[in-house]
Amino acid sequence: MRDESKAERQREIEAVAYRLIRDRGYGGVSMLAIAKEAKASNETLYRWYGNKRGLLTAMVERNAQATADMLRAAIEDGADAIATLERIAPILLSMLLGEKAILLNRAAASDETGELGAAINLAGRSAVFPLIETLIAGGMATGGRDAPSARVATEWFLCLLIGDQQIRRVTRALEQPSEVEIGVRVASALSAFRKLCGPSALV
Repeated sequence: MRDESKAERQREIEAVAYRLIRDRGYGGVSMLAIAKEAKASNETLYRWYGNKRGLLTAMVERNAQATADMLRAAIEDGADAIATLERIAPILLSMLLGEKAILLNRAAASDETGELGAAINLAGRSAVFPLIETLIAGGMATGGRDAPSARVATEWFLCLLIGDQQIRRVTRALEQPSEVEIGVRVASALSAFRKLCGPSALV
């Protein structure tokens, strides 16, 4: 199977997995059920993903891919930290508050095994957030050091950007924000972040 055909087939399979998890919960979904609904062989799913956790990890990775790719490119290019955060923040926030991430987090909250939560952490936070820290560390190295460390500055940025919005989305206390609302939140977060870090802390 050609790479593009395989990628398209994987997207179809993962779309089925999202739907089944929404309808049945994580514990109520098996690889066999996904294979049947996606009209794929069970062997194919195990060959491509290894097991159900591998499938969910791939789904989380795909959801976070745009943010991670932009961060890696900016780090490699030595790009301006604040300018990069301005570009990736709307994508990151939209992803975290989007239907796919919220569906997985709702399912993880009811998963007594903790398997889904571990997959989300491994492929999501543990993969993307260190890239943000590396980006900020590069900015601090060439700017000022008003923040105690790049790790602390990263926590400041993420708390300002995300706050309790993802929890409120998971508990259905908040509707999915519009692009305008995302833009307002990003602008406010970056303004406060600049003040916390100092005018010369990041370049």
